Amino acid sequence: MQYQFYDLKNVPAGKTVEVQLGYAANVRVMDRTNYLKFKAGKRYKFMGGYVKQSPFKAEIPRTGHWYVVVDLGGYSGKVKSAVRVL
Repeated sequence: MQYQFYDLKNVPAGKTVEVQLGYAANVRVMDRTNYLKFKAGKRYKFMGGYVKQSPFKAEIPRTGHWYVVVDLGGYSGKVKSAVRVL
């Protein structure tokens, strides 16, 4: 599966991640452990899901290394997205 990912590095607890989308897509906000599980095809936990309205916002629950993954769920096309920590 093709996807875009954003390495947010270390993000303090309580910060908000904002994801801007050009159109509906799957958005997953994950810590480092779950991102590695995602890449390995194992079960993982994330915040987000299928997002129809932009922007999508998620509050970081604990300080750590965080990632955002954006994809079209296996459909063809390019994902237009931008991510920032507020």
